[in-house]
Amino acid sequence: MPFRLFDAPLREPSQFVGFAGNDLDRQSENRDEESLAKALEHPAARLMLVHGGRAYLKLKDGVFDPHFTREQGTALKARLDHAVLLGFDATGPRIVVPAGVEPDDLPATIKAIDYRSVYVQGLIGPTDLGALAQGASLLAWHSSHRFCSKCGHESEMRHGGYRRVCGNCGTEHFPRTDPVAIMLTVSGEKCLMGRSPRFAPDMYSCLAGFIEPGETIENAVRRETLEEAGIRLGRVLYQASQPWPFPHSLMIGCYGEALNEDIHTDFKELEDCRWFEREEVRAIIAGNHADGITVPPPGAIASHLIRTWADG
Repeated sequence: MPFRLFDAPLREPSQFVGFAGNDLDRQSENRDEESLAKALEHPAARLMLVHGGRAYLKLKDGVFDPHFTREQGTALKARLDHAVLLGFDATGPRIVVPAGVEPDDLPATIKAIDYRSVYVQGLIGPTDLGALAQGASLLAWHSSHRFCSKCGHESEMRHGGYRRVCGNCGTEHFPRTDPVAIMLTVSGEKCLMGRSPRFAPDMYSCLAGFIEPGETIENAVRRETLEEAGIRLGRVLYQASQPWPFPHSLMIGCYGEALNEDIHTDFKELEDCRWFEREEVRAIIAGNHADGITVPPPGAIASHLIRTWADG
């Protein structure tokens, strides 16, 4: 069998999905207890301000800018004691900070926009969107892991935001990423898509579910597809991944080979699940499906899986 590595494209598919454009130099091997303080004092430091699942964006002449100076951040009551050092670009350090000013109290030139809308509407560039995903995920983890899971005492943020340390028992805690399998099941010229009650009206997408402890990616794909749709899978092929800051997940996109076609929908998870012919999927993507059915927006890994298969 030929070695497939050198047949792969130079730019892997994961580079073409939303939230994946982060090219900051994280310098993880150089982080220490002084890294954040030094970064905040850097004259070219730029802050990304967030609050309650929203990014604060400066608006000027129709262009959104996610960057604030330290002085601008201070004016918006930036909580620097909760800041996280994201990394460095050519100009200097990039830092994410929770803002203290409520969205309703912002000046007219600053908008508070939820992360999904920032991504769906393409309000900031791929690099900034990737940095936002990194920062949002880290801050969400800190917010939900304030207390030591070993002794119950409150822990402290350390090493620029990449660990928490319990002052009582000394246990170190590190940020978590929850792996989620997302898959498009195919059978000949058909693919399987489902509709969750949480989706926008008339939207269908890939099936998905969290990977459980002790489970391979491939087996998670098989299990979730069987549980949600009653479809057994044979071969499973990894395609791409996507950081997903809701709150701190990694979407792992795969294709699955269907071994049967009789669907048994789990209505606790899905409103509907059905097979779609390739030409029908192409019509959906083109926006001219007779029933007005849609798929997720282009930046979503589900959309990437669907469109790549439809173009095949």
